[in-house]
Amino acid sequence: MTNEVLQTAAQTLPHVSGYVYPNEQNVVWSVLIVLYPYITGLVAGAFILASLVRVFRVTSLEPAYRLCLLTSLAFLLGAPLPLLFHLGHPERCYEAMMTPHMTSPMAMFGFVYAWYLMVVLLLELWFDYRRDFVKWGRVTPGWKGWMYRIFTLGVTDLSEKALHFDHQASKVITVIGIPSAILLHGYVGFIFGSIKANPLWGNVLMPIIFILSAIVSGVALCLFMYMVLCWIRRQPVDMACLDSMARALFAALLVAAAVEGLDWFHRIYEAEESIAILKQLAVGKLFNTLIITQAILGALLPLLLLGFTLLSLTSFFRHRFAHELFPVVRRRIYFLSSVLVLIGVLAMRWNVVIGGQLFSKSLRGFTTYMMELGGHEGWGMAVVLLIFPFVLLAVFIRLFLPEKPPAGGAPTEQSRPAEAAA
Repeated sequence: MTNEVLQTAAQTLPHVSGYVYPNEQNVVWSVLIVLYPYITGLVAGAFILASLVRVFRVTSLEPAYRLCLLTSLAFLLGAPLPLLFHLGHPERCYEAMMTPHMTSPMAMFGFVYAWYLMVVLLLELWFDYRRDFVKWGRVTPGWKGWMYRIFTLGVTDLSEKALHFDHQASKVITVIGIPSAILLHGYVGFIFGSIKANPLWGNVLMPIIFILSAIVSGVALCLFMYMVLCWIRRQPVDMACLDSMARALFAALLVAAAVEGLDWFHRIYEAEESIAILKQLAVGKLFNTLIITQAILGALLPLLLLGFTLLSLTSFFRHRFAHELFPVVRRRIYFLSSVLVLIGVLAMRWNVVIGGQLFSKSLRGFTTYMMELGGHEGWGMAVVLLIFPFVLLAVFIRLFLPEKPPAGGAPTEQSRPAEAAA
């Protein structure tokens, strides 16, 4: 009788296999919820890379400092959009701010987002750009000049004392921004890690895994954007900056891969009752995205490429082989590695969000996630929301990172560390 029931269910519900509860037949959190932590992670990672210049004095990263901040701002403005489009009534989103529920991580996101945007990111950008806004506003005609003068907020003092205060304030805000960036993305991992009923999500390491993968993806994005920007503008790439970003990417990726590997090793060694269904999930429905895309293409291959390339820069390698890899070869390896890492982190978000909904709480059945092209939660909308921050970033670069600053405008990026030291 049981076999007959299963055969009947398989005919009526072809996307379900095994024993699945009725309320688990459809995936509730769609691809938009995959994009939300992905875009948020890019924000946090880009800001942390920028903080290496101001806080930890990694001057080799100075040519990409402003690009990292603008990247963080562009993706921060696009981060809430997947959530808003996922809601049935996005016009009600303000209620989370007006009537907050202090025990809800989702409700707290509004306050964390507002703090990071208004207090951290915009303030740091303003202190860093204030001098340039004043100078650009004096020499730029038309609406751009008006915009630069408005952005000065009436503070036009360019004395040495005022500029020193701007630099010190920017440094203090950066120090505050590092834990704020970790909090911004760590709470996303906390949402999943606190769901004890789901054995894939309910894990104390989940916030740490999300934070580390955010740093990895943000560094990879900044490396990718810096190379693309130099290529579009036909400018020479600062190899010292590129090598420093590659070292940061390699270190972050190594730690993230080790922690996530430790998570799976602990699950397998502990061998709880859910491990059987998780193994079936990993080698079955998530084989392409977990084993192939995330583990091999998104982690193992970039680690090997970056590790070999960075090894060629060491004195040991140059002493043995009398040369390092040619800059053109290194640039191509860095570009390929950054693209693979970005794809791998996106696959990781997919595996967590979608993969955690594909198996039943009975631990004896699976459902299937079928995406459509159209609709407010289909592939089309997902691609638009993913492209939107890049469009914003292109606008920000054109306005605030011009290829040729106006006459009497901003100094070169290479001169900033000397000024800061003075």
